[in-house]
Amino acid sequence: MDIIKGIKYNFLGLSYGLQNRKLLFWGILRFFVVILIGLVFTIIIFSSYQETISLIWARPESKWLVILWHIASWIMALFLMGISAIFSYLISQLLFSVVIMDIMSRITELNITHEIKEPQKVNIWNLFIYLIKQEIPRTIIPILISVLLIILGLVVPLGSILAFISTCLAIIFLAWDNTDVIPARRLEPFKSRFAYLIKTIPFHLGFGLPFLIPVLNILFLSFAPVGATLYYLDKESGKI
Repeated sequence: MDIIKGIKYNFLGLSYGLQNRKLLFWGILRFFVVILIGLVFTIIIFSSYQETISLIWARPESKWLVILWHIASWIMALFLMGISAIFSYLISQLLFSVVIMDIMSRITELNITHEIKEPQKVNIWNLFIYLIKQEIPRTIIPILISVLLIILGLVVPLGSILAFISTCLAIIFLAWDNTDVIPARRLEPFKSRFAYLIKTIPFHLGFGLPFLIPVLNILFLSFAPVGATLYYLDKESGKI
């Protein structure tokens, strides 16, 4: 099944990345970048946490209502932590990780095929701008849509269904963000790349499932470009 194949390549990428010194360095760097920015976002958000919860619901005097107030406070805290994690990932991806992903993909491709196929050489600045332009429709917009669906799910009766749909969309696009690195670098049209995503949704769903594992998801995300590159190269060579 394509879902199992997707999970397999994510684990293959993690294993291969941990055994290669260059990939290990860049993977660890990406890991700590996400953690650092996440901590900064968490500190910023929770520095005004009490004021935020007080604006939403002032602490009641009744001891029974206080219990409900504490439950609501914990739910709000978990929600804010989730939001901070998502936005810290997006910011780190936009400013740092998008370049690291390309570097890790290039190292993997060079190790496997002994060459890096690209239509033209570009300087670092132009490459950075190009990668950012690719990242907006590929990851930033889909993740923000998923967040909006989650928020909408909190206020409508179909909340659980919307939460499930938004989670699936998020991990599919996070997976595609990695498998699309080589095609984007080779300047393949966005339309054809997106059409390929639609054809391979089960694979991308499987590739993205490890991203749902708490704590370890950051590790899988850090080395996902490796597994995605291995998948693309195997697909290109006809091995799968």
